[in-house]
Amino acid sequence: MKALPVVFWLTLVFTMVMALLPQPPVVLEVNDKLQHMAAFAALTLLAAVSFPKLRYRYIFVAMAGLGAAIEVLQMVPSLQRDAQVSDWLADCAAIIAVLFFCAAMRWLFRKAAR
Repeated sequence: MKALPVVFWLTLVFTMVMALLPQPPVVLEVNDKLQHMAAFAALTLLAAVSFPKLRYRYIFVAMAGLGAAIEVLQMVPSLQRDAQVSDWLADCAAIIAVLFFCAAMRWLFRKAAR
C-alpha cells in the first residue's frame, strides 16, 4: 500500500514533536516507559510493513538511533525535558519485541505458502 510509508513518516514526526515539546499534553495517565514502548512499537511495526524489503537489522539501527537522538535532544535545557538511558532501553525493548514478532509472522506466512 502506497499510504503506509506516509503513515510511517507522519507517525515519526508526531513522535518527535511529542518527545520534544517542553510540556506535552497528557493523553493517558500511564507510565512513561509504557509510552516510550508504545510509540516505538508502533513506529517499528509501521516501518516493517511500510518498507518490507528493508532488513530488520537496519530497522533496528534506525529506530534505536531515533530513540537515542530523542534522548540526546531532550538534554537541551530550553526543552525542560529529562533524558534517561532507561527510556532508550524501553524503546529498544519494544523495537526488538516487534521485530521478533514480524520475523515470526514472516516465517509463518512463508511456511504456509509452501
